[in-house]
Amino acid sequence: MNTSTACTTLFMLALASVVHAAEIDGQWARGDGNARVRIASCGANICATNTWIKPGTPSEKAGDVLVMTIKPAAKGQYSGSAFDPQRNLNYQISLTVNGDTMVTKGCMLAGLLCKDVGWTRIK
Repeated sequence: MNTSTACTTLFMLALASVVHAAEIDGQWARGDGNARVRIASCGANICATNTWIKPGTPSEKAGDVLVMTIKPAAKGQYSGSAFDPQRNLNYQISLTVNGDTMVTKGCMLAGLLCKDVGWTRIK
């Protein structure tokens, strides 16, 4: 691969990352009303950072981060893995974005234990 081709390939990969991140980037409120997160690029990954947690919500706090390594699977759909450094847990994760709504599905134990969570974009 020559230098020009390598630069073009790197540019396209960076552009794809930015485009894919743009659809999910932003502030989101969890459907149960107990949490708000900011989703944004963090290096080569996407991070969801708790910006607000309802007082009295157990085991979560503002500032907790979920690091996602995800790729587009189809229009508005992403899949990959996520790491929760606060609890040292790994998940398989999928996200489906439809305008200002998003559903995340996280699974553990080879997909035996899964949970769906609904989110609404905060404008």
